[in-house]
Amino acid sequence: MRMNISILGSTGSIGQNTLRIIDKKRKKLNIYLLSANKNYNLINKQIIKYNPKYFVITDHHIYKRIKKLFKNRRTKIINNFDFLNKLKNKVKSDVTVSAIPGIAGLEPTLKIIKITKKLLLANKESVICGWDLIKKTSIKYKTKITPVDSEHFSIFQLLKNHKLSEIEKIYITASGGPFLNYKIKQFRKIKPKDALNHPKWKMGKKISVDSSTLVNKILELIEAQKLFNLTNKKIDIIIHPNSLVHAIVQFKNGLSKFIYHQTSMIIPIANAIFDGNLDIRDFIKSDKTKNNLIPSLLFKKVNNKIFPIIKIKDRANEHASTSIIINAANEILVDQFLQKKIPFLTISKIIMNILNDRNYRKYAIKKPKNISQIKNIDTWARTLTMRKLINE
Repeated sequence: MRMNISILGSTGSIGQNTLRIIDKKRKKLNIYLLSANKNYNLINKQIIKYNPKYFVITDHHIYKRIKKLFKNRRTKIINNFDFLNKLKNKVKSDVTVSAIPGIAGLEPTLKIIKITKKLLLANKESVICGWDLIKKTSIKYKTKITPVDSEHFSIFQLLKNHKLSEIEKIYITASGGPFLNYKIKQFRKIKPKDALNHPKWKMGKKISVDSSTLVNKILELIEAQKLFNLTNKKIDIIIHPNSLVHAIVQFKNGLSKFIYHQTSMIIPIANAIFDGNLDIRDFIKSDKTKNNLIPSLLFKKVNNKIFPIIKIKDRANEHASTSIIINAANEILVDQFLQKKIPFLTISKIIMNILNDRNYRKYAIKKPKNISQIKNIDTWARTLTMRKLINE
């Protein structure tokens, strides 16, 4: 019997990698639901190729064009996720990959948890901003959660059969991105095209910029703390330019463990879908899976002159909503940088400035109990970020 699989964010890099996995296992996997925003051409191709039961298109203009184009097709074209509320208590999807970027992915994630057996989380912003809601909902509907970001998937695997009391420290690794070996004076000349040229990973624009500033590791650190209930003292960030080891767990008994795998998101996603019962050569060409360990694996401390954002590492979870504020500010700043409206160095500068704003604590200490309260804090942080940019 085939598993029903759904993908929130099917036109993004995670979504497309998941579809490549499905392409290799069409006899085992059936697509139930896909969703996207406004990539008209790719949405068009995915409806024709995969014929899902539902395709959710959140951009209203693109939705109207696609709905008109496919009015006689079996696939139901829908403009939002509200219809999922009518399906609750009825399991429709065996596996759902949550990969809508940004805080926009939180509400759809919360809705689809109610109709899926297993949720593969690839949207770090949902965890950062709404983990308490995700966890509470998943417990209520008995939905199993597996993180599939390479770092968190590694931690998830490494912590199996271990208690937190056994852990001395967990390290998440950062490649260092395209500017690891830059000199300080070079940072003033960085353009968006430079930040998007990641030396190891093929990713979307936003996460590529986050990798170049190291904000992605701050967000991943926050995510790991929430997912695995870790204190600041239990987790740290180190530079690993090889991008082959994604997390290291150091135990109190003196042993350390890590998982090594190539820079392909297909590996954690496929393992999460099939619970490790697979041959990765079914999905990746054999030359990519050869166990050719390089002569040495390099690890080193983060240089806070190259990556000034690392200075906020110990503040990232200092209050209940600090993470929401950091995430909101960063989304605005990355968008402004990609539009060439602000210089590269302004991203880290403004985020650090916001954590020292006189009104920051008033919003950071709030403990949101629902989506509406999360959005209020998010909106405040976005407004403050734009105000600070005007005053730059």
